[in-house]
Parts: sequence; structure tokens; C-alpha cells
Amino acid sequence: MKLKTLLKGSVVWAAAGLLIASAASATTFKVAIGDAAGGTQHELGKAFAESLKEKTGGKFTADLFPNSQLGDEQDTVNDAAMGLLDFSILAINNVTPFSPSVAVLTLPYVIQSAEEAKKLTLGEVGKELTENTIRDAGVRIVGWSYSGFRVLTNSKRPIKTLEDLKGLVIRVPKNELMIASYKSWGINPSPLAWSETFTALQQRVVDGQDNPYITISAMKFNEVQKYITNIRYLFSLEPLIVSEQIFQQQSPDVQQAILDAGMEATEHSFTYLQETESRIKDELVAAGMEISDPANDEKEWIEAATTQVWPAFYDSIGGKKRLDEILASLGR
Repeated sequence: MKLKTLLKGSVVWAAAGLLIASAASATTFKVAIGDAAGGTQHELGKAFAESLKEKTGGKFTADLFPNSQLGDEQDTVNDAAMGLLDFSILAINNVTPFSPSVAVLTLPYVIQSAEEAKKLTLGEVGKELTENTIRDAGVRIVGWSYSGFRVLTNSKRPIKTLEDLKGLVIRVPKNELMIASYKSWGINPSPLAWSETFTALQQRVVDGQDNPYITISAMKFNEVQKYITNIRYLFSLEPLIVSEQIFQQQSPDVQQAILDAGMEATEHSFTYLQETESRIKDELVAAGMEISDPANDEKEWIEAATTQVWPAFYDSIGGKKRLDEILASLGR
């Protein structure tokens, strides 16, 4: 009787040991997300997590932490570089302080359509910028979220000309290039952390901000903003980055699964933008927002930004010749 009991106990403990070993062999990555759930960043994260789980047979999964739960976007770059964070999805302008050449994708009016954004990020330019971020920042770009053009919102009045813009306090990220763009339009913007932006708009500390339609909806900016101007100075790209330390710790098979899952999530993001943006515009109008276009096809905005901002950043993006090559690849 005692022998049977001992044997039964051994079987139970052996089974428990197998479960513990199985649990220990599974890896759950943490993915920081700057935006709230419902935006393109979160959509990219969901697609990546599902694809990674499928490709690794459930051995590798990803937990998403939206709304800057794991820190401001620039903080997550530092944490990933040190191996303290696995993944982050963030606005590309928050990568440029760590890898300046990436700023070529944020020069005003370089990207003029979603198709051009996809061509650059998935082509030779994107490969080069990925290598640069590994070298400069210790993180690797493994996916891209396509969020659309950053349109201008404000709570004061319709904006169609640069004259209309004067006197408004506009929030921008702490990014030199975006600050320079607004200065070229005749105002000094207010650099502010993303986590503080809604409250600042709500309390009228700032009058406006710019972000894609999908982000405006996800962050519920329609509750604190009234007017939208369809400026198209910057197409919002939000890369999925992985800590290079963490990436190199994985087996070749897992590395490939991460890269493949990132590519599948990227394709999903592009399709999601095409299918979603128009509907969200209609929803924002129904919620009380007013949309207008810049006067004269945005010509004064374009001329001011390209003549004043581009030359100031030639050195940081690899030179004027590099920009000319990129524009030529787009047929311009």
C-alpha cells in the first residue's frame, strides 16, 4: 500500500515537473505601445503577437502594454537598448534622437502618399535605416505601422493659411525637425511629452496638436478639439523595434520568426489604414469636428518647410545627395 502511494506521488510530482518545465520554456515578450488601444500602433502589436505565437507553436508570445504604461516612447528606446525591454512600438520621430539618419523619413513633404511610405520602408532605404538603428541605438526595426498623414487639430478656429495659424499654441513632440517645421510656418510650437498631451489640450494649456486621423480617434481628441486641417507635411510611421540584445539571444529560428511576424504585421497595418481611415473621418465629423483643407493646395506651407527645413537637416540625414537619391527613387 505504501509502495503504491509512493509511486502515485512520484507520478504526480513528475507530471507537475513537466508542466513547470513546459511553462519555463515558454517566453512572453513585453511590447510597449505609446498610443491607446484602438490605434494603429495597437493594431500592429496585435497582429505581431498573433503571428509570432503561430510561427513558434505558442512557445513565444507577446503581451501588449498600450498608452505608455511602460514609459514614454523615448524612454522605451533607452530601455530596449539596454536589454531592459523586449519590444516597443513608437512614433518614428522618437527614434530619430538616437539614430539621426532615420529623420529622412520625417522631413516635411518627402512622403506624399501611403504607397510611397510603404515603398521606402520596405525597400533599400528601410533596410539601410534598420542597419543604422542597430548601430546607433542598439535596437532593430522589425515592423512598420502606417498611420497616415499627421493632420492639424485645434480648439480655436478653422486654419487654412499660415496667417490663420499665428497666435495658436501647438503641441509637438520633442523633436527638432518637427519643431523646425512649425517655426518655418511662423510660430514657436510647444514641445510636450505624449503622455501629457491630452491633459494639456483639455486644460487649454495648448490649443492644438497634429496626429493621424486614427490616432485622433483612439486618443479621443475630438472631446477636446474642434477643428481639423488636412495638412500633409508628415506621413506618420511607427516602427516596431526589438532590443538588439534580446534579438541576438534568440536562436536563428526564433529570430526568423520575429522577422517574419514583423513583416506580416506590417502588411496588415497597411491594409488596416486603407480600410479604416475614411470611416474614422466620418465618425469624427459625426462627433462634431470640422474638417478643412489648406488654401491653394498647401503651397505656402510646402514652400516654407522645404526651403527652410530641408537644408538645416542635410548633414544629419546623410547629405543632400542622399535626399536627392530618395526623391529620385520616388520619381521626383
